[in-house]
Amino acid sequence: MTDIVPGAAAPDFTLQDQYGRDTALSALRGRPVLAVFYPLAFSGVCSGELAELSARHAELAELGTVLAISVDSVFALRTWSDREAFPFALLSDFWPHGAVADAYGVLDHGRGTARRATFLIDAAGVVRWSTLVPVSEPRDTDAYLEQMRALA
Repeated sequence: MTDIVPGAAAPDFTLQDQYGRDTALSALRGRPVLAVFYPLAFSGVCSGELAELSARHAELAELGTVLAISVDSVFALRTWSDREAFPFALLSDFWPHGAVADAYGVLDHGRGTARRATFLIDAAGVVRWSTLVPVSEPRDTDAYLEQMRALA
């Protein structure tokens, strides 16, 4: 279970995206960030969730920045992103393995993957909402939009 609760400062991080570019959470201050942790690229539920994020990206992007984070390598994320044409950053928490997921309290140490968790971080870097669902269940994109609109 996550120790990061609404009202807590979001742990800062810098991770490489699918193109090898550094993305720092602190550099995104000034607008909300939706940090979407997912277990693995190319897996069934994750593919469906990210396809839904992609389909709703215009709505989400009006309200903030979407970051999808997994323990996959940059190379796997690039291949997946190129195949699916994701319009948002896929961040690699590959090395040190799962360090960011661990900082957010959502690393499944037994599986070596992130749990299916999402954090809505406000423009000042404070967590305002989070959700954690079983690995076998997809999250509700409508809930993301509802929470992002309430924050706006």
